[in-house]
Amino acid sequence: MPLVSISLRAGKPEAYRQAIFDSVYQAMRETFNVPENDQFMTIREHDAANFRYDPTYQGVSRSDDVMFIQITANNTRTLEQKKAFYRRLVDLLGERPGVRPDDVFISLVEVAKENWSFGHGLAQYA
Repeated sequence: MPLVSISLRAGKPEAYRQAIFDSVYQAMRETFNVPENDQFMTIREHDAANFRYDPTYQGVSRSDDVMFIQITANNTRTLEQKKAFYRRLVDLLGERPGVRPDDVFISLVEVAKENWSFGHGLAQYA
């Protein structure tokens, strides 16, 4: 049950943002074994004054199209699954909506299963 938060500069059309959602979901389904319909994602758009990044940190050449993708997920994935996810997501975003690999910044936050409540005040995984 990954929870995905995506931040990017304001101004992209709806089709571009929907393609991001679709690419993230497809990559999670293919590499993280996420069940069908397990889609909990947001996109937050920021104006230039409220969006800062280093254009060359770690030898990566970022543009104003950089996006920050933070995924909170159970700590059950292997290192190989994580690497496969990062690679697959970059490939899919490159295909649609056309994001450069250097503009995809991913942060995976892993939590224990008991740290989720999907509603009703219950810890469904505990």
